[in-house]
Amino acid sequence: MPDRPRRDGPGQRRADPSRRAGPVRDDGRLRQAEHVMGTVFSFDVPADVGAEALPSVLRWLHWADATFSPYAADSDVSRLGRGEAALSECAAELAEVLGLCAEVRALSGGYFTTTPGGAFDPSGLVKGWAIERAAAMLRAAGSRNHSVNGGGDVQCAGEAGPRRPWRVGIAHPLRAGELATVVTGRDLAVATSGTAERGPHIVDPHTGRAATALASITLVGEHLTTVDAYATAAFAMGNAARDWIESLEGHEAFAITASGAVWQTEGFAAYAA
Repeated sequence: MPDRPRRDGPGQRRADPSRRAGPVRDDGRLRQAEHVMGTVFSFDVPADVGAEALPSVLRWLHWADATFSPYAADSDVSRLGRGEAALSECAAELAEVLGLCAEVRALSGGYFTTTPGGAFDPSGLVKGWAIERAAAMLRAAGSRNHSVNGGGDVQCAGEAGPRRPWRVGIAHPLRAGELATVVTGRDLAVATSGTAERGPHIVDPHTGRAATALASITLVGEHLTTVDAYATAAFAMGNAARDWIESLEGHEAFAITASGAVWQTEGFAAYAA
């Protein structure tokens, strides 16, 4: 995602993924947080599945961080970017990610790029892809109701409890400590791109300047890989993103402009609490 992508990683801090699982709640759910990709990943998963599956999920996330980090000199991304390795010499997942990046770039009219600020960095898609993959690993292990949250971008499976949908609070970018809205639903992905934490940092690849028309934009869809990447492309587009998102089947958006005005796509109300 353009400039330093809105996502926080992949980063450099690594933790021991083999440490014991987090606390189990009275409702039989396990919650755990892990520092990886320069941010915090949090998990809400059935305790019986999480105790067995989370260690391998965490090991995979740290492997993905080491492979895709643009900050680690020995990562595949860094070596490929410097021309020290061919794509065929890198992890096969890198080719997969670059293929997905190319699709988003084409669909967004070039508002998504793997060269933010002129440097090779596909990490604008990696965090959403990694979160979605982690959620899929939990599903493969037997979980049907779980969430994976990476720095505020969330992939939810099933529901939070019996007949209880997931609820994802969206921070207001211009009013510290306030929520702008709450997204609710089952089997959904939510990603927000904005200026709240890092100021104007997403570059419009067509102008080379930071995009400033929006303060934040939240996208909702089914798959976080694309939802996250689309959110950054949409932020770079500014208010023109509304028509673009309306054209994307299965995706809705809620945006706050730099002046504090609010707009949303036609179908977003179905997700608003």
